[in-house]
Amino acid sequence: MTPARKAEAALLFNTIIWGATFTLVKTALGGISPILFLALRFSLATLALLLLFRGLGEGPRSWQSIGSGCLAGVFLFGGYLLQTQGLRLTTAPKSAFLTGLTSVMIPLLASLVYKSRPQVSEVVGIVVATVGLALMTLEGPISTISRGDLLTLFGAVAFAAHIVSVGHYSGKMNFELLSIMQVGTAALLSSSLFWWAETPRVEWRPDVVLAIVVTGLFATALAFTVQSWAFRYTTSSRAAVIYLLEPIFAWITSYLLVGEGLSIRATAGAALILSGVLVVELKPLKPKRHQST
Repeated sequence: MTPARKAEAALLFNTIIWGATFTLVKTALGGISPILFLALRFSLATLALLLLFRGLGEGPRSWQSIGSGCLAGVFLFGGYLLQTQGLRLTTAPKSAFLTGLTSVMIPLLASLVYKSRPQVSEVVGIVVATVGLALMTLEGPISTISRGDLLTLFGAVAFAAHIVSVGHYSGKMNFELLSIMQVGTAALLSSSLFWWAETPRVEWRPDVVLAIVVTGLFATALAFTVQSWAFRYTTSSRAAVIYLLEPIFAWITSYLLVGEGLSIRATAGAALILSGVLVVELKPLKPKRHQST
């Protein structure tokens, strides 16, 4: 496998982890306040990374690279904070769809930042997959926009900015430092907010502890380290389509854990998402040399 293929396989692995933890986190939030959950998740991930890399990792370090990692961490925390708060004021299907629009915003934001256009196959693949995402997640009209919808949409913008920033900085600094700084920044921000921005509450139930451990070690420490490494060999536009597979893996996990089935409409949506990914991977629409972002 080429480095690019290995990187994209690693991002697919991340998508499986994030999709698999959706039901776990949703259940755990019944026993812990959202920002406190984020604080514990990111703090555990930061500690794990510091132990793994025995500090800030090897390679050159500068105030500029540290600042770059912090900026990525601000976007990361902003995405999770807005998504979590928005979910309290809107429906879960709408939240899933609006968060999924991150993948649409990534190539648009990247084209503005880098003044380069994504491939035609990438654009078509993202459009097809987004239609599939709507079929899979939306049960009613999206025409009515609530405060929760707006918060979730801004969260999607923050997630897109995070992915584009990681894609930009991953080639300019060692991935260990980038991983620690972005996760550590999110841990610091969430830890400084939970005690006054919400009424902290926690029930140390087994599902709450399991969610903190799994999301902290696997969905955060491991996943964002893998992402920081992978973006050295692939682009944010290609990652955008891979990440659209997350609701499929979320449904598979939900089906295995709680027996939640998939309707014919949702099945059609999942098929469109897979089709969009295949369009990007196979590049049937006059492929050209891929521009790195």
